[in-house]
Amino acid sequence: MITIDPALHSERDVYKLMIGSIVPRPIAWVTTLSESGVLNAAPFSYFSIVSSNPPLLGVSIQRKAGEMKDTARNAIARGELVIHIVDEENVAQANQTAANLPPDQSEAELAGLTAVPSEAIAVPGLAEAKIRMECVLDQVVPISRPGEMEPTGDLLLARVVRFHVAESVYQDGRIDAGKLQPVSRMAGNDYAALGRLFTIDRPI
Repeated sequence: MITIDPALHSERDVYKLMIGSIVPRPIAWVTTLSESGVLNAAPFSYFSIVSSNPPLLGVSIQRKAGEMKDTARNAIARGELVIHIVDEENVAQANQTAANLPPDQSEAELAGLTAVPSEAIAVPGLAEAKIRMECVLDQVVPISRPGEMEPTGDLLLARVVRFHVAESVYQDGRIDAGKLQPVSRMAGNDYAALGRLFTIDRPI
């Protein structure tokens, strides 16, 4: 067994260890609106459920050279965002939206995506996703290194106010994962499709 102290290694080395170990990771495909109304879209794999009561999702967005990414800045400024689930049919477009564009250019337009109005918030969603969740920003937690004040990222806690689910993947109040065909992130440029499923009963 190899023991590694992250404090003795570079940020990049620690990053490689984490994204190679914590796999597969679901992908939050997030849309936000800039102050001038540009529709921003970007994928983030530091993403998970936080709570079902209330329905909260957590998306961590790393900063670049101390600067917030467009998604974090827009979500914080407007207090709204839409989180989509990436699947096998839209993963190529989701990957396109990872392009590093200036704030006045839309990744959604670059990827040829179809914006659809939301019901409860102003930020549009993407028609190409089988599942999208309209969210309001519940909390923002700045992330920083021990002993340092400058944040290296921002944890967004987003409360779901509307679920939109394609009829093709919805059955009796549940999501059919086989029909959804979700895609997750591995390390590097690798992705993973839904693999072998098995069942283990929980203890009583």
